[in-house]
Amino acid sequence: MTVKQISVFLENKPGKLAEVTSAFSKSNINLRAMSLAEAEDFGIVRLITNDLYNTSTILKDAGFIFSVKDVLAIEIDDKPGSLTNVLNLLGENSINLEYMYAFTSHTTGKVDMILSVADNKKAYDIVTANGITTMSQDDLS
Repeated sequence: MTVKQISVFLENKPGKLAEVTSAFSKSNINLRAMSLAEAEDFGIVRLITNDLYNTSTILKDAGFIFSVKDVLAIEIDDKPGSLTNVLNLLGENSINLEYMYAFTSHTTGKVDMILSVADNKKAYDIVTANGITTMSQDDLS
């Protein structure tokens, strides 16, 4: 069970991110999670939205370069050691974590995480076998 993440490549210039979020706002697209990483001349915005199709259409029509990738969305306890537990499970099972980021949870006492791993199926099987809740695209839409 994975969710679709959109990675948008943006020039590293003032107002570029606002262009993207403004287009989403006008089309009633809600951001569920977002991460921004920058390099010298460009940035990569990683997004999870409530409407993958319309998000992709807006980006394409506006001329943005983007890609779509399956990532794992999990919910963990908001307490010390919870993330370490997940990271240890992945490491012990030789699953490489490429990157991750957190996003707002609507469940008290929980933290939601996006994990980009080398093997989504294997990671999913391991975390669910260890009682970690995963989320689907429908859960985030």
